[in-house]
This record gives sequence, structure tokens and C-alpha cells, in this order.
Amino acid sequence: MDQILDQARDVFEGQIDFEGQRLAELITNVLLGAAGIIAFFVGFMAQDIKLTLYIGLGGTALTFLAVVPPWPLYNKDPEDWLPGHAVSGINIDVDGKQVG
Repeated sequence: MDQILDQARDVFEGQIDFEGQRLAELITNVLLGAAGIIAFFVGFMAQDIKLTLYIGLGGTALTFLAVVPPWPLYNKDPEDWLPGHAVSGINIDVDGKQVG
């Protein structure tokens, strides 16, 4: 049971690296921009605001699915200094206690 909980925690924790953040931001900007432009032109040509809103909502949902889950491509270059990696040669005192 603990293994299942650990796997679920890893999935929902959503760790991504700095390059993954940059990629997620780029994907967000491109998808939302494209959806907005397409929605505007299709709605303008059809003279239908409802269609414009549906296309915009669909683009937003697509962007949500592409960016929010922690897909493995967003964590290709993890940093070595993140928790779980030891740092040697550094001594840190906090309130008189050795922590590093």
C-alpha cells in the first residue's frame, strides 16, 4: 500500500526542472495565442460569438492538458542541488545547532 501511495505522490507532486518551466511557458503562450487568434477569425467570419467562446474554451482546455500534468518531458534536466542530494564541505549553524 505504501508503494502505491508513493507512486501517487510522485505523480501529483509535479516536479519539473527549470528548462521544463521554460518549455511549459512557451507551450502555454503559443497554444493560448493560437487559440485566441483562431477563435477570433472563425467567430468573425461566422459572426457567431458563441462559436468564438467555444473555440477559446477548447484551446484553453487543450493548453491545460498539455501544461498542467507533470509530463516527463518537463523534468529531463533535474538540478543536482535539489533535496535528496548531499552537499559536502558546508557547515551551517542555526540557533547554535549544526544543520549542514
